[in-house]
Amino acid sequence: MHVTPSALVLILITLLAATVNGALGYGFSSITVPVALLFYTNRVLNPVLVWIEVVLNAYVLWVNRASVPHVWRRVVPIIFGLAPGVVLGTALVHRLQPGWLKLATFVVLLPLILLQAAGVRRPLKAERPVGLAFGGALGVLYSVTTISGPPLALMLSNQGFAKRDFRAGLGLVRLAESTFTATAYYFAGMFATESVGLFPYILPSLVVGIPLGVRIIRHVRPETFRRLCMSFDAWVVGYGISTLLRQLQLIEGAAAFSVLATVALVDTWLLLRFFGYGRVEAPATASHSGASTLVVSTGTPHPEPL
Repeated sequence: MHVTPSALVLILITLLAATVNGALGYGFSSITVPVALLFYTNRVLNPVLVWIEVVLNAYVLWVNRASVPHVWRRVVPIIFGLAPGVVLGTALVHRLQPGWLKLATFVVLLPLILLQAAGVRRPLKAERPVGLAFGGALGVLYSVTTISGPPLALMLSNQGFAKRDFRAGLGLVRLAESTFTATAYYFAGMFATESVGLFPYILPSLVVGIPLGVRIIRHVRPETFRRLCMSFDAWVVGYGISTLLRQLQLIEGAAAFSVLATVALVDTWLLLRFFGYGRVEAPATASHSGASTLVVSTGTPHPEPL
């Protein structure tokens, strides 16, 4: 099997993404897509990732099946909202010009990544109606990008889901969205030979990366690991936006990379605040080892969502 430079990048990034998914229960697409889109179009990349995520999400749900009775009623409105969003998103992928679709993907992802990196938390009182609308938007986002981890994790953690309930709710919603999207892609005729040809480069990464992530997370603070993953995503998306602004001739020359520079400054500030606050709070956290709290970059302790 001849391995091209783009295929080698795909192997490496999916290995990293599978490791993250094994550790956190999500993150495969949100790590893979920003990098892989620099080499492949959404129409080629999305179908193979969707089928992989059906299996990954089923695994996450199975591992956390004991918590499903506690959470399914709360996530049903989100699941109901997914279907129409998936149909709309699939139509967009099928019809929009690849370059503009990539740019739209990155522009939508960037604020979601930075919001999660900043640890923004605003619990919602009207959970059911908001969940229905959120599900529709999530369906569009996932079917266009195959990414839903950052906004969904933000939503569930905002609503106070405990660690196991968080994973079970995540598994339910993501299995539904990936299954709906795979079905929509099939009827839209999007499973082309080029997409199927990416499987041999990705599957070995899954076999190695997922068990590796499970092992790593036993020795690393989950919030720190998640925060570093968000930082990686932010820089890659910033680079992607800058590159596409030049390719689409929206901004000429080095000025396009002002987006990357801005993202780098914002993320560096968030990282400094996150790790600086973590050092200050370490003694207090140690003295309350029985409490199930984590410190996020906002400087506010909250129930561990992962």
